[in-house]
Amino acid sequence: MRFLTDRKRVDGLGSAKQGTSHFWEQRVSAVALLFLVPLFVLPFAYNLGDGYEAVRAAYAHPINAVIAIAFIATAFLHLFQGLQVVIEDYVHGRLGMMLIISARLLCTLFALVGVYAIIRISLGA
Repeated sequence: MRFLTDRKRVDGLGSAKQGTSHFWEQRVSAVALLFLVPLFVLPFAYNLGDGYEAVRAAYAHPINAVIAIAFIATAFLHLFQGLQVVIEDYVHGRLGMMLIISARLLCTLFALVGVYAIIRISLGA
């Protein structure tokens, strides 16, 4: 017969010790988006009906390009964090892990494509 305390019995079966950091990362990205969304939308909306050259000229300005890149990167990071929480809550086992990996890959891919597009537009290529 083994004499174990309650703590020893459940040791290693509890929290993954990442919940608090994930919570705060998601809140910080949400606060960052509060500032980045208006800064991204204003030049975007201002040039909405204009042609390619006007948009290229607007995003050739480094501040607009940096804000757009920061917005895209932060938005897709925040999207992945939210998807990860939903998948972890409702999908279990191997399928859940595959969905988390797929979501991470897709969010990373879309963020890289968005950043690449902004860089191409800002450099006039």
